[in-house]
Amino acid sequence: MRHILIIGIGAGNPEHVTIQAINALNKADVLFIPTKGAKNTELAEVRREICGRYVTRSDSRTVEFAVPVRQTEGRSYSGSVDDWHGSIAATYEELLLGELAEGQTGAFLVWGDPMLYDSTIRIVERVRARGHVAIDFDVVPGISSLQALCASHRIPLNLVGKPVEITTGRRLAESFPDKSETAVVMLDGEQAFHKIEDPDAAIYWGAYLGTPDEIVISGPLADVKEEILKARAEARERIGWIMDIYLLRKGADFDE
Repeated sequence: MRHILIIGIGAGNPEHVTIQAINALNKADVLFIPTKGAKNTELAEVRREICGRYVTRSDSRTVEFAVPVRQTEGRSYSGSVDDWHGSIAATYEELLLGELAEGQTGAFLVWGDPMLYDSTIRIVERVRARGHVAIDFDVVPGISSLQALCASHRIPLNLVGKPVEITTGRRLAESFPDKSETAVVMLDGEQAFHKIEDPDAAIYWGAYLGTPDEIVISGPLADVKEEILKARAEARERIGWIMDIYLLRKGADFDE
């Protein structure tokens, strides 16, 4: 039996790493680090920095691997994601069989929190279901981009006694503003907030949270949406990739 640790490492600041995560990193015989493309190269460097800073055992080692690219052309969203997860599961299986001996512990360092809009848990479960390698696993929570966003803007996530919806850009129009007073959008390649016309809506937007490139903008949505689009486009052009998240809320008061 091989043991897997799925460790949340925070939103980009190495100081987001919890004591529980540090202890878990030091239990691993092998630390798996994904590397591919400009974005993953920088994210991999943060993972390397975390390992260099916090891993103190001398006999562990790191193994870097390329993550398969999701193929979207001619496929439905759900179909392309399912195939992509299958490819990643096959990659994980190969890594575990080739790099991790029976009885050893391997760790996957997951950006943010493994339970929130991340598929590592699902993929590891898929590896186990394939039946080619016997594994069990534990999950260590991490600071998510949602938490980092609220901290950077110095706002509570929820209104008093009110629910919060966590959704994607593709589904934002289904809920905000008619069904949800607060919506957090974690995946939005199309900037769906730009289509929201509610005059009472406010936005708290952030990109590269926890990193030296962090950008945060907030205000009434109608007043700042163009500023966000411009800042987002300029940052993506300058850095070559972008990870952003935002919170929309009805009735936020920006009067000082």
